[in-house]
Amino acid sequence: MKKRLLTLLLCICILGFTIYKLDSIVNIAKKFFNNTPTLSIEKKNQFSKNKDYDFVQISKDYKPYNYQELLNVFYTVLDSGYENFTFYCPSEYLDCIDDVKKISNPENVDILTTIGNFVSPYNNFTSLKVQFDTSGEVTLDIKRLYSSEDIINISNKIDSIWKDIVTQDMSTEDIIYAFHDYIINTTKYDEAYENEIKNGKSTHNSAKANGPLFEGFGICSGYTDVLSIVLDKLGLDNYKVASKTHVWNAVKINNEWKHIDLTWDDPVSIDHSVNNLLHKFYLIDTPTLESFDIKDHSFDKSIYVELK
Repeated sequence: MKKRLLTLLLCICILGFTIYKLDSIVNIAKKFFNNTPTLSIEKKNQFSKNKDYDFVQISKDYKPYNYQELLNVFYTVLDSGYENFTFYCPSEYLDCIDDVKKISNPENVDILTTIGNFVSPYNNFTSLKVQFDTSGEVTLDIKRLYSSEDIINISNKIDSIWKDIVTQDMSTEDIIYAFHDYIINTTKYDEAYENEIKNGKSTHNSAKANGPLFEGFGICSGYTDVLSIVLDKLGLDNYKVASKTHVWNAVKINNEWKHIDLTWDDPVSIDHSVNNLLHKFYLIDTPTLESFDIKDHSFDKSIYVELK
């Protein structure tokens, strides 16, 4: 009799506990049978722009159900400043892993490079390793273009320049103009960089903001990164525009998207002692840019849709 009573009490306790924890048990069961792992999502860093564009948009849940949403996941991971991130392909997206292979193919870096043009230079990558398996698990390992030390040094340098060339009465356009002129007046285009890279050695960090800011030499990507960092500091929506041979800045100002090309406003002269300064490519619209008929400025309007 006592055993039956104890058994009854035990069953009542188990039933009560099951009812009390019913929601948790149901959730665990759902995860088990649906095989949907829980994502571990860190807080985005301070350089995240968290902006939507026609080409890529911020992913809300990191669950891609088609190719565009997969692009959005890659973009959101980069924009957030993550160095490692794992997401999962839903079973409904049958071509997900094939599309991951397409995006991450090392023989076709254009897709990832283009996505990188829409994030802060501080969150852009120098290498991005993509691992995946047949279960649909995809892991991104990202090495950022700028180290923590780089970011501190560059930010401090720009703050120092800001104190020297910006006054309280200056408009946003005035500040951009002042930095445009400062960068060009203190930087020379690094004509030797391309050949040096081919030989495995470069004298300057000309492809990054470090070159123009600390060494006085830059190529188009270096000029563009410096200005992009300044535009971010001003709180302006901006991204980098790339053709097959060149890169420059686009910025939304007064509700209009405009081009700025510091490289072409700092032309190399025959007399290398002369430091040229132009404003031909300063805050111009796309029709004006196209009127110059320069192959370097032939960009894909299906990517940089805002600049049509």
